[in-house]
Amino acid sequence: MLMGSDAPPDHYREPQGFSLSVGVKEVAEAERIFKELEQGGKVQMPLQKTFWAASFGMVVDRFGIPWMVNCEQAGAAAGND
Repeated sequence: MLMGSDAPPDHYREPQGFSLSVGVKEVAEAERIFKELEQGGKVQMPLQKTFWAASFGMVVDRFGIPWMVNCEQAGAAAGND
């Protein structure tokens, strides 16, 4: 569970210095989540295969919240690289 709350308009500052990260087990789920987050937002790194992940991308959502979406490679979680 993740809970957040906004600040009154006169106290709001754009988030900085952090990213929320979501880890999933299926590439299709990473694609679904990334597509939702990028709507009205800004892609910082397109969702793609990396040396550590089957799929990884970074996006700032329409509310200014930075996200990392990560789908581990098969077997990585179990140590079977």
